[in-house]
Amino acid sequence: MKSETLTVAERAAGGIGFFEKWLSLWVALCITAGIGLGNTLPAVFRFLAGLEYASVNLVVAVLIWGMVYPMMVNVDFASLRHIGERPKGLVITIVVNWLVKPFTMVALGLLFFEVFFADLIAPADAQQYIAGLILLGAAPCTAMVFVWSQLTRGDATYTLVQVSLNDVIMVFAFAPIVAFLLGVTDIDVPWQTLLLSVGLYVVIPLIAGILTRRHLSRAARNGRNGEAAVTLFTRKVKPFSVVALLATVVLLFGFQGHVILERPLLIALIALPLLVQSYGIFIVAYGAAYLWRVPFNVAAPCALIGTSNFFELAVAVAISLFGLNSGAALTTVVGVLVEVPVMLSLVAFANRTRAHFPG
Repeated sequence: MKSETLTVAERAAGGIGFFEKWLSLWVALCITAGIGLGNTLPAVFRFLAGLEYASVNLVVAVLIWGMVYPMMVNVDFASLRHIGERPKGLVITIVVNWLVKPFTMVALGLLFFEVFFADLIAPADAQQYIAGLILLGAAPCTAMVFVWSQLTRGDATYTLVQVSLNDVIMVFAFAPIVAFLLGVTDIDVPWQTLLLSVGLYVVIPLIAGILTRRHLSRAARNGRNGEAAVTLFTRKVKPFSVVALLATVVLLFGFQGHVILERPLLIALIALPLLVQSYGIFIVAYGAAYLWRVPFNVAAPCALIGTSNFFELAVAVAISLFGLNSGAALTTVVGVLVEVPVMLSLVAFANRTRAHFPG
């Protein structure tokens, strides 16, 4: 009978399964399916889109919970006390997310919409699109980072600390930064959206992961077998995590399928600065991690946190400030559509360059 204790090599071999190996293909098919279903079954997607509270779609929240939960099982609270011994990843995360990203997003917005696209877009509309970019740039991701970290086999415990630190900073810094960059002083932050999202995407799956890990460890005979039981469990549930990701892609593109088909040129114009920002921020953070010799399982999530966005918060603030049908709201929605394909490409790049970082 094969021992449940896994070697490092076995864990690495089990890291990329069938679904993950062909993930880009599945996502492309799901994008196509989402757009098609959204236009052929609009009533169904309107119903699903209406299942929300505080601008957080509950169906998407459940799916994201399914994506995040397997990684939370891997969080080892006993190792949290050692995080301070490796501060480099936290420093890069804070600097990139709060001192670089919001301001480069403004610069790109002005460059594209007031210079490159000046003859294509009316000035009033351009200001709306720039406002949407600002909202995205000031809201680093909370939930999906755990998915990208899992796909790069990142340090689950360190990723949790990085995300938690970002959430704490966001509570205090989001409104002032947005107010400063938009040139207004009365920003109505949707606290329900912010707190509910953190609770749904971080706190609840974390509690579930802790309870699961504790149960698996108690069921095992000793510490080594307990860790093996946790590893085996996460390997078994990881395919469900990928399926949840694919279902989320179908829903997101289904919700906005009509917009993509009705205004493809505008969607493309808004997507361009978002693409430049995403890849640019990744290069800055990943490059800093490489030069600072940060271990790969910290460097990859560190770079991916700044690249992705907390789109629920950005969409909610755009709607509350500018209206549901505003250009700012549309921009935040385009951010949602752009994010998954971009992040998957960066995950693939990170995995291919793993050997250039410390182990």
